[in-house]
Amino acid sequence: MSQPTQEEELLAQQALAEAAATHASSEVTSGLSQGQIVRKRFFGHTGALIGLAVFAVIFLLAFTSVGAFGIPGWWKYNHVDVSPLVNDGAPTSSFWPLAWGEHPFGQDRIGRDLFAMTMRGAQQSITVMVLIGAIAGAVGAIVGGLAGYFRGWVEAILMRLTDVIIIIPLLLLAAVVGQIANRRDEGSWLTGFAANNGVVILGIFLGFVSWVGLARLVRGEFLTLREREFVDAARISGASNARIIFKHILPNAVGVLIVNVTLTMSAAILLETALSYLGLGVKAPDTSLGLLVAQNQEAFATRPWLFWFPGLFIILICLSINFIGDGLRDAFDPRQKKFKAKTAIETTRHSSTTAPVADASKGS
Repeated sequence: MSQPTQEEELLAQQALAEAAATHASSEVTSGLSQGQIVRKRFFGHTGALIGLAVFAVIFLLAFTSVGAFGIPGWWKYNHVDVSPLVNDGAPTSSFWPLAWGEHPFGQDRIGRDLFAMTMRGAQQSITVMVLIGAIAGAVGAIVGGLAGYFRGWVEAILMRLTDVIIIIPLLLLAAVVGQIANRRDEGSWLTGFAANNGVVILGIFLGFVSWVGLARLVRGEFLTLREREFVDAARISGASNARIIFKHILPNAVGVLIVNVTLTMSAAILLETALSYLGLGVKAPDTSLGLLVAQNQEAFATRPWLFWFPGLFIILICLSINFIGDGLRDAFDPRQKKFKAKTAIETTRHSSTTAPVADASKGS
């Protein structure tokens, strides 16, 4: 009998490693419910945990420090209070020696506390992000799922509606809505509500026009999954369309859905920042991270802290949301398997050492 070539040995070792990884993964998740498997995978994702911790800290700081929803915060200043300049407006915090000070992020030229303004801006960004992500994710999943599963006239109507909305310039539409939402004149109840809740109105409206890209992606995923064998088996067994969609197809498409919802949420923060930077979003006396960057861009050379802290929070929020989305994608995707190299190598070595013994016993 001819000896196996080096390439054949490598292929055999690779197959053993993949089998070991699959076996180890099945052993780890055996006996666990779907929710327990999702939690185990998510909390095993280092990047997602770091992103979750960073976002949790930012969220708590933003909504507890300066107060929200009529509840006062623990910080002594708000975003409109003016006080005498301390340390010529420079930040009073330091790493060594560790100190917080009266104005840890510094003050602007007229004495407003930058920490309070940054926290208020983070509130605005998080509010817009959550509204747009929730609304766009729900509408996009429903439209894309129905179009991809039912096909025919349902797909034709929904996709033509998507084509109509997708050609609307989003930035221009957001600028118009931002201007309307920030009007201070008296009028209808909608105008009065918008004057006091401009960011909420902006987030809701943009959520209903930001779902088109997600709907196309979900439709493509449903078109692929509806032809799979497990869907045919569910149809033959008499499962209803609702059960097939929510129990069989959607769990397999949730990875695409979650990743794109998180990307939409990050884009929502940047969109709100861009609008405020251009003077078309949040307006004084209220503030936002984009408005702070716009107001202090000329002071970058002389008072750089006025630019650094709002910009840093924009970056941290976007990165943390993307990391969380990546972890959720890996946790919810039933096709995702975590490859454990150490276990696979040990199993391969064990198999390679026991194989000659088994061959020898057969020969004897």
